[in-house]
Amino acid sequence: MVSIGYFLSCEEFGPRELVRQAERAEAAGFERLWISDHFHPWNGEQGQSPFVWSVIGALSEATRLPITTAVTCPTTRIHPAIVAHAAATAAVQCEGRFVLGVGSGEALNEHVLGDPWPPAPVRLEMLEEAVEVIRALHTGDEVDHHGKHYTVENARLYTVPERPVPVYVSAFGPKAAKLAGRIGDGLCSTIPDAGLVATYRAAGGTGPVQGGFKVCHAATGDEGVDTATRLWPNEQLPGELAQVLPTPRHFEQASSLVTREMVADAVPTGPDPERYLDRVHSFVEAGYDEVYVQQIGPAQEEFFEFWKREVAPRIP
Repeated sequence: MVSIGYFLSCEEFGPRELVRQAERAEAAGFERLWISDHFHPWNGEQGQSPFVWSVIGALSEATRLPITTAVTCPTTRIHPAIVAHAAATAAVQCEGRFVLGVGSGEALNEHVLGDPWPPAPVRLEMLEEAVEVIRALHTGDEVDHHGKHYTVENARLYTVPERPVPVYVSAFGPKAAKLAGRIGDGLCSTIPDAGLVATYRAAGGTGPVQGGFKVCHAATGDEGVDTATRLWPNEQLPGELAQVLPTPRHFEQASSLVTREMVADAVPTGPDPERYLDRVHSFVEAGYDEVYVQQIGPAQEEFFEFWKREVAPRIP
């Protein structure tokens, strides 16, 4: 049976609103939370970017729902030893209900300290070493690590959870899915791709598979499409643009090529529950165990009522 979670968007909402949404999601019957980790929003219209670890601290006091970062890049902007420290504390705050979701990142967030943005194979290599560092520190032992990309000396975490923090690896293609199968405790993605899940399983992945998608509940489908096109046109950009464009301004420029019709095709909008149910089912049929839903725009209260009344009772 699939578990349904809510996806908190740090690109679109400030920290207090994110905590309020989490409380509302729990009351509406959502079973878990995803939360994004960004230094910048994707574009100026989204308009927010709180520090995710501060928000997680507040969430740990406001809700009992499990929380996964979707996803943290532990390679460039923040050294993996510091990510290990943050994740261990988050797991203690959440009393074990925390998963560290990691990925190879985007230039949008990771270039801000002036570091070069490496090609995809190097980013995956850095991610693998970063996870090695994080796992070593989560033992609570003193760690010395002198690797190709990272150095850690005489480092020990004194505040660690009773069990090591699960690490789920993000994947959109076969190389990352194979890496997730080798080093991850789970897989996360935003595409309902059975082939991706099969690749993860074939590479040795036995843990849960998480997937997430965006919706825009509104009084009419057109109104929802208008809101989604204004706030999240970047979702429809092709190829590796999301990984290599460096600023929100560049995303705005590229998104000028995204048509309203493209958004209408891709994002469930409006008052008809069937489109929302169809998207959930696409993830279930692809083999996903957990599915997270993000409501675009300000109509959060209306969305939670709609989901609880019209959609949730029809999910098997």
